[in-house]
Amino acid sequence: MCGVILSDTVYLAMGLGALGAAVVPRLVFKRPLSMPMVFLAAGAIVAALPLPVPTVDPVRDRLWVEHATELCVIVSLMGAGLALNRPFGRRAWGGPWRLLGISLPLTIAGTALIATLLLDWPPALALLIAAVLAPTDPVLAAEVRVGEPTDEEDDEDEVRFALTAEAGLNDGLAFPFVLAALALATAAGDGWSADWIGRWLLIDVLVKIAAGVAVGIVAGRLLGRMFFRAQTNALRLSEHMEGFVALGATFLAYGTAELLHGYGFLAVFVTACTIRAAERSHGYHRVLHEFTEQIERLLTVCLLFLLGGFLVAGGLQALPWQGAVVAVLLVFVVRPAAGWLGLIGFAAEPREKTVTAFFGIRGIGSLFYLAYGLGHSEAFAADARQLWSVVAFTVLLSVVVHGAAATPVIRRLDRLRHSSPPPP
Repeated sequence: MCGVILSDTVYLAMGLGALGAAVVPRLVFKRPLSMPMVFLAAGAIVAALPLPVPTVDPVRDRLWVEHATELCVIVSLMGAGLALNRPFGRRAWGGPWRLLGISLPLTIAGTALIATLLLDWPPALALLIAAVLAPTDPVLAAEVRVGEPTDEEDDEDEVRFALTAEAGLNDGLAFPFVLAALALATAAGDGWSADWIGRWLLIDVLVKIAAGVAVGIVAGRLLGRMFFRAQTNALRLSEHMEGFVALGATFLAYGTAELLHGYGFLAVFVTACTIRAAERSHGYHRVLHEFTEQIERLLTVCLLFLLGGFLVAGGLQALPWQGAVVAVLLVFVVRPAAGWLGLIGFAAEPREKTVTAFFGIRGIGSLFYLAYGLGHSEAFAADARQLWSVVAFTVLLSVVVHGAAATPVIRRLDRLRHSSPPPP
């Protein structure tokens, strides 16, 4: 009987969640709220009530958490890549390159240093938490992300473009640092050793990044040619306007890259950008993007609801005050400072640099990386609950702070941009 009630309650929650995923974004539009804030709060409230709603324990249910967050991130990466209209280039993509090449390593170094000083963690553990929390999340950044595919100039202002491209690429480029933490733990335990660095640079950095990018380019070009220029009508899918094809492209690119030991996240984003480049102005991109956005929204609602329940059900019990300080410093000091340093010399207005540096949203990607890291090394098992508490609190802080600030800040930035006189 209890099992039947539990099953019925889950169906009820899923129905309300699906309806909420459609309604909430419209209710919070142009308000200092975000959909992640609402569903995180909803999960916390429901978990606090005497209802037979299951809660997820990421230590006990680590494998489920890893694959659920993995799916959400890759779907989000496909949508982000399809939305970008700007061609690849050293100058055109100058902002994202700087955020990836300068700001990301600085964020990892700063966070690892703070974790070592405040928590007295060994190097491998500090590096793991820094790598997990470093990437800007593509899932929870809807308010500061490029919107649906369009040729309108306003939709790809430098702030939205830089944050979208950064979120799309750094999920792949943060992975080497997660693997570095695993390699360091294996080589030195709680100490330090440099024996792992050579193989890490060659395999985990150069080879796996190259494999991910190569798979993305090849898959994107083949799929783009098939979608828009295939000789056979049945293969020219752009004429049939079926959005679920986006999932096929996502899984194809991700699965191929992972089988070839490349970074699947990187491959999915590059595939999406390459498909968009195949026929930039075609309306099929909007169909593909809308479908991925709907799937992403449903997955996000589910995961945030469960995260809210985890927080109330004891997810923060293992959080030391030093861990909370690490999260606060990351959100308010480390990421903004690293972002600003990375954008020094970049041709953008100071207010645009400030906004871009501040909105390094942490979210679902961090949950995936931690689940992956804990599943591929026994060295961190004793600290698993503390790690989950620090990461969950950081995501909570980012959802609240960035979610409340995103709409008013971006709207003000748009008003200032439109009221400013054009450059001579």
